[in-house]
Amino acid sequence: MSTEATIIAMAKAAKAAAKKMAACPTAKKNAVLLQIAQGLEQSAKFIQSENLKDVENAKAKGLSAAMVDRLKVTDSTIRSMITGLTEVAQLHDPVGAVTSTWMRPNGLQVARMRIPLGVIGIIYESRPNVTIDAAALCLKAGNATILRGGSEAIHSNQALAAIVAGALTNAGLPTEAVQVIPITDRNAVTVLLKQDECIDLIIPRGGESLIRFVVENSKIPVLKHYKGVCHVYVDASADLAMAEEICFNAKVQRPGVCNAMETLLVHRSMAAAFLPRMAARLGAAGVRFRGCPESCRLIPKAEPATEADWPEEYLDLILAVKVVDNMDAAMEHIAAYGSDHTETIVTADYERARSFVRQVNSSVVLVNASTRFNDGGQLGLGAEIGISTTKLHAFGPMGVDELTTTKFVVYGDGQVRQ
Repeated sequence: MSTEATIIAMAKAAKAAAKKMAACPTAKKNAVLLQIAQGLEQSAKFIQSENLKDVENAKAKGLSAAMVDRLKVTDSTIRSMITGLTEVAQLHDPVGAVTSTWMRPNGLQVARMRIPLGVIGIIYESRPNVTIDAAALCLKAGNATILRGGSEAIHSNQALAAIVAGALTNAGLPTEAVQVIPITDRNAVTVLLKQDECIDLIIPRGGESLIRFVVENSKIPVLKHYKGVCHVYVDASADLAMAEEICFNAKVQRPGVCNAMETLLVHRSMAAAFLPRMAARLGAAGVRFRGCPESCRLIPKAEPATEADWPEEYLDLILAVKVVDNMDAAMEHIAAYGSDHTETIVTADYERARSFVRQVNSSVVLVNASTRFNDGGQLGLGAEIGISTTKLHAFGPMGVDELTTTKFVVYGDGQVRQ
């Protein structure tokens, strides 16, 4: 079949499968998740051998080090996927849950009940673990999903999809509930984005260019996450040892991910005591600096920052640094250049922490903790399907609850409208 015919057939099959998944009992969904986990464990060597093909191809094509890093499936990656599946299986089932009820004066009892979204299309780059995370969350929430991973991960994603399909078959559920598009041609994405009669939501995960392409070409509602320009603000009352650990973790642990710190803001009263020691530690780890004039004075190896540095998502060992006069200036900088993703304040002042949390409206705002905690697994969601930086219909990491919507259910005893 042609690319268009293949995608249309997959979309129609997903819509039919979504009806069955919406009525699937919780115990059966959980059993499928645990069987997928078992399949991952049993097939770990095969998955990694398929992944090695992708990694070698990516290196041969000259993909960036950050992209190759996200592509790798290590023993730790497999353990993390297994843990995520187990945790999702243990989560409450949102489908059918009544979130609120109230009585009207005419005796009607009104309630809101959670229901699946339907069919979710997910478009992503690298990160084969997204295949499993997305499948797990969509299945638990009673949805069907169509997954379109990047061409650089085709062998890895097909291997993982086969394990999911086997678990669905063994449970007597339609394999079309989780489908991985087998076509690497970019036109497959364009066709997918036009299937608004069958697909209810598109979630793109990847670089800003991918997400803008999806938004510009989709006839289906899109949950957006353009980029992660994450800030750490070191306040006047900060414990500098704590601040050093938080900043180092936020920048160095995994610089190529969306919740890594990209800009460090430091209160002027702490700059001289903090920045030289922080820069020495970060510099030893390979970090390069783009600084404001005061930062460049305190960090001799820093290059002067340009206006383009402040909204930049480097996804690399590069850090923008700015000395600010006070917390208001820090928040103004975040409002001007941030991407509504993740912000941290390091402070010992409770009232300032409360003020920062109230006034900074990113998807996750932390006090005295690394930006790296903006993650569904770390926040107790089991796994996440992505981090939404738009406020409709979800904001922040998206777990099972965020993959449902609510309908109104009304109970009466013969009322008619007057």
